[in-house]
Amino acid sequence: MPAADGSAAGSTGPRVVLVGPMGAGKTTVAGLLGERWGLPVRDTDADVAASAGQSISDLFVDHGEAHFRALERDAVALALAEHDGVLALGGGAVLDPATRELLAGHPVVFLRVGLSDAVKRVGLGTSRPLLVGGVRARVKALLDERAPVYEAVATLVVDTDDRTPDDVADEVARRVEAREQEEAR
Repeated sequence: MPAADGSAAGSTGPRVVLVGPMGAGKTTVAGLLGERWGLPVRDTDADVAASAGQSISDLFVDHGEAHFRALERDAVALALAEHDGVLALGGGAVLDPATRELLAGHPVVFLRVGLSDAVKRVGLGTSRPLLVGGVRARVKALLDERAPVYEAVATLVVDTDDRTPDDVADEVARRVEAREQEEAR
């Protein structure tokens, strides 16, 4: 249950973890939730880039996806253990079985986005290494592959299509707060 200042009193780990594919709005919604609740915001993609001293794109090119995923797994584990605010995970983080295990027991919200909205939001994907080639086809393949995994780790699912980030953040906050109140009973 949150304390008066909005922090997760007596609990360890993030107040909420946002998962979903690229273009779902995880980073944007995380920032809005952090502002609303007065909590710090953390993004594991930013953590990986900062610790490696390279952009995600450069990590993929220079070291490959396997190396990036290992760094990502470590970044997620660290964030889940020490961060008590709002946490946004990279789109592929949930593919790792160890990460899925670590997410158990945390409030995880899957920000679901459809193909059309995802493609509009990621644009040409020049900074997104997994979108090399046909953007629409790659996004569709990633959505199809990952949606069942996102749903499996999520405690809540919020649709983001045709909605503003503020509207999505409001729904996430309302549903997380309701769940916290229910669990406090």
